[in-house]
Amino acid sequence: MFGLRFPDNTREHTDSYYASTANLAARYPVLHGDMQADVVVVGGGFSGVNTCLELAERGFHVVLLEARRIAWGASGRNGGQVIGGIGHTPERFRSQIGDAGVQCITHMGVECVEIIRERVARYQIDCDLTWGYCDVALKPRHMRWFEEVQREQQASDYPHALALLDSSEIRQTVNSEAYIGGLYNATGGGHLHPMNLCCGEAQAAAQLGAEIYEQTPVMSLAPGSPATVRTEHGSVTAKFVVLCGNAYMQNLVPRLASRVLPASSCVISTEPLSNEVARSVLPKNVAVCDPRTALDYFRFAGDNSFLFGGLSNYTGLVPANYEQLMQRKMLKIFPQLEGAAITHAWDGQIGIGINRMPQLGTLSDNIYYIQAFSGHGVAPTHMMARITAEAIQGDQHRWQAMAGIRHWPFPGGRYLRRPGLAIGMAYYKAKDML
Repeated sequence: MFGLRFPDNTREHTDSYYASTANLAARYPVLHGDMQADVVVVGGGFSGVNTCLELAERGFHVVLLEARRIAWGASGRNGGQVIGGIGHTPERFRSQIGDAGVQCITHMGVECVEIIRERVARYQIDCDLTWGYCDVALKPRHMRWFEEVQREQQASDYPHALALLDSSEIRQTVNSEAYIGGLYNATGGGHLHPMNLCCGEAQAAAQLGAEIYEQTPVMSLAPGSPATVRTEHGSVTAKFVVLCGNAYMQNLVPRLASRVLPASSCVISTEPLSNEVARSVLPKNVAVCDPRTALDYFRFAGDNSFLFGGLSNYTGLVPANYEQLMQRKMLKIFPQLEGAAITHAWDGQIGIGINRMPQLGTLSDNIYYIQAFSGHGVAPTHMMARITAEAIQGDQHRWQAMAGIRHWPFPGGRYLRRPGLAIGMAYYKAKDML
């Protein structure tokens, strides 16, 4: 039987592999009463938590408000893949941000991964951080694209070696007959337990004096200098506001909601497998993605559970039988996993922007926003948080490189944009099959 299921809207974590294996169970109080701060951050995912942490490291008094739990949304449900780069081909925006802006974004695409490397080491965050990432090719045109990427990265002094793998070499990294080659990055990308990372970063911010409140949805925002954010049971008045709700901020700010489309993605995980079986699937224990519009992504977790994700669509809904659909997709690529029990299946919303670049900007002189990572956010969120903190501190050089990119609202308004985008995605899926 096939049907559609609406996305989960509870205030506790979804029943995911990550929630069941989280090693940090810290709970933060609900905000009651009125308070003041230097900065109030709305949203407890990677963007919000890392903005909070970056500002706390700089000595600001920060209050973070999360409607549900830290890492409740995409930051605690994603594939856990640490991939460099900021958005999709920043060169497209050269006319808007100039050569210097494009170069700045290119450098940030390397730094975003290094932030995670340094943060895990500095705060001793136990999140199973493992290095090794591989793009895989399904068609010859994918290999031609990988060759171009390799040349461009070498020309830009990318600090990590990229190895182009042919049809025989790919099996030594990703052991499947589905792929004809790949592009392997041994040290500049990898994978981790995203909920443990986000919760560890929140704990680090709290230890530096940041005040974090969960189960505290924001009801309204009153601009001004200072601005006031009102919640169910209180308020925070602050010199600066940073909005980081992304796909889960709903219609709090209609201008922002019109520029981000919540799209669904699904993940399944198996029972822990033996080392022998795990290495028969991914001999080098890498994170893997293919290049399609509705891509598959997969990796092993720290306990050898296999995580397989995909089934993305722009309707915002997921098939009721998505666990079975995902398992069939997984076994088509890795038949050696036949018989492996599926222990968890979950879905979540990712924020899609029309030009596939992260959206940074201001609603007024002191109200900033960060959103729309289009399914590529684990590392870039850390970078966008850093440059937003820099801007609030007074250095807007790098922030302006991102804020200078124009972002258009989706056509069709709140109710007609999904059908149009779903048709568009169907078109690109058809192209992927050619």
